[in-house]
Amino acid sequence: MPPLTDTSPEARALQIQLLRETPVWRKLELMTGLIDMTRALALSSLRADHPTATEAELHRLLADRLLGRELATAVYGPVPKPDSSSDAI
Repeated sequence: MPPLTDTSPEARALQIQLLRETPVWRKLELMTGLIDMTRALALSSLRADHPTATEAELHRLLADRLLGRELATAVYGPVPKPDSSSDAI
């Protein structure tokens, strides 16, 4: 890994030491939290881009982002078309 330019060598050494001392269960807990946060941010972005999309449509669009359109379509089928009757007031 290239050296970090915004961290002093002493701070970097401390980071590495603390990571080495961290139990595996805690590392997995941290990683899971980061994955959940990333997924929430992606869904938030999709909601902004598709304000009328249903939760099912948003999750299908999220699959496109995570897997790529080709694989997501192969696994989940095509992105559902919005129901035009739900737009009526």
